Amino acid sequence: MQGLMQDVPLTLDRLFDHAARWHGAREIVSRDADGRVSRTTYAGAHARAKQVSNALRAMGVREGERVATLAWNGARHLEAWYGAIGIGAVLHTLNPRLFPEQIAYIANHAQDRMILADPGCAPLLETLLPQVPSVRDVIFLCDEAGMPRTSFAARDYESWIADQSQQAAWGGFDERLAAGLCYTSGTTGNPKGVLYGHRSNYIHALMTLQVDALALSARDTVLLVVPMYHANAWGVVYSAPCVGAKLVLPGQRLDGASLHELILSEGVTYSAAVPTVWQMILAHLKETKGNLGKLERVTIGGAACPESIIRTLHDEYGVDVIQGWGMTETSPLATVSHPTAEIAALPFDQQVPFKLKQGRLLCNLDLKLTDDEGRRLPHDGKTFGRLKIKGETIASGYFGGEGGDVLDEEGFFDTGDVSTIDARGYMQITDRAKDVIKSGGEWISSIDLENIAVGHPKAHLCAVIGVTHPKWDERPILLVQLKPGESAEKRDFIDFLDGKIAKWWMPDDVVFVDEIPLGATGKIDKKLIRQRMQGYALPFDGTSR
Repeated sequence: MQGLMQDVPLTLDRLFDHAARWHGAREIVSRDADGRVSRTTYAGAHARAKQVSNALRAMGVREGERVATLAWNGARHLEAWYGAIGIGAVLHTLNPRLFPEQIAYIANHAQDRMILADPGCAPLLETLLPQVPSVRDVIFLCDEAGMPRTSFAARDYESWIADQSQQAAWGGFDERLAAGLCYTSGTTGNPKGVLYGHRSNYIHALMTLQVDALALSARDTVLLVVPMYHANAWGVVYSAPCVGAKLVLPGQRLDGASLHELILSEGVTYSAAVPTVWQMILAHLKETKGNLGKLERVTIGGAACPESIIRTLHDEYGVDVIQGWGMTETSPLATVSHPTAEIAALPFDQQVPFKLKQGRLLCNLDLKLTDDEGRRLPHDGKTFGRLKIKGETIASGYFGGEGGDVLDEEGFFDTGDVSTIDARGYMQITDRAKDVIKSGGEWISSIDLENIAVGHPKAHLCAVIGVTHPKWDERPILLVQLKPGESAEKRDFIDFLDGKIAKWWMPDDVVFVDEIPLGATGKIDKKLIRQRMQGYALPFDGTSR
């Protein structure tokens, strides 16, 4: 016997329809590249998204074709996003921070039909378009006055949609239809495409709204710093409209001063960003002796959050930090470090070790740890293993069949992370499988070392890599980018680490560098660091175990 419930396809257009109908007056605030702040509402953005749909149909865009964006977080980007997926096209977010040859590879692999781009990306498109023959049209997300000069034909967004009706048919297709395409960072080879479905993203949005996840509500003002081109902005482009949260979209200005201004002027209560963003904001606050206004909580992900950020935001500004973990292939949010009742009852200092973990699973997902042969390992908080995950918001393969079969015999996806899971279900990433340091048959976590070392008051950024050792196979070295105007000796950092880590984890050398490179998503670029450190030799008179 089946239940007597209405059967409605879980398509993402319904989320924006809901926002317009029931939260129509709620604001969407957007900052342009020139610093101007514009305001619209969910109802206004919804009407313009319908105009986008009609403009796309007039250009012959069909269901399943890839419509690319090359843009920062802004209201026009959001309108184009829903305008494309509403008619069954696949919204493909290109990352403007990547090298042109990487973007060209991705756009060619996706066979993008057209690109909607911020005007500031015009020079990039001059290089890109001759390499991507599938792109037939370019729309710049601006008005006629803001159009850049280009050697290629293009239209401005406002003129493109001006004569289109604000009524358009959305949905009416299978909920498993592809909705979005996002490529991995390609740190171990060519980027691979993750093809999201309407159903999977819809379910992910509902999962992230749980109190023990992002906990967004109609009372929140959300500063969305995490880029829309980075795994659906952690799903917030879908979850915020669900509940009618006010959206603040900062555009290209992501420096500490600009973000702080928006936090205060817009009454931001919640934000999501990578750790490096919060380091910039905290540096600005220290310099200006500012405050964070109404900000209550932040989700930090993309890389492990250093303890110093968690403590500073809590102790000095009253802001609660919740770590989240996921990846492009997990839609992306999968675990969140919200405390259990038992942990929440502890003093803050005793909660910190759990806040430093990547957290506990969202509903409907499953995790396991295995060794290299696929055998399950215990969840005892001590045993390291390969982290694998399954669920309806987890990729089952890559676009175009890249990478072959990515699931094991139980249907789990190998994340490429090395982790522990404790008896309470808290998962902690100890390294990427390719970054873990194997010394004398034991594993050393480069992430743990980095997060402790960056707590040194003179450190701006820290990175740890393994280098070849004749006896121990590999040993860790610590690279340090000091804060501006600071100076330090190697012994300063060795002494700082002493007593905080196992003796045999102690780096064999400390190397001071002018810059620790960051990748396009704000993570430390270990691949580039290794290239730069080619030819480095250990001193052998340091702290080797």
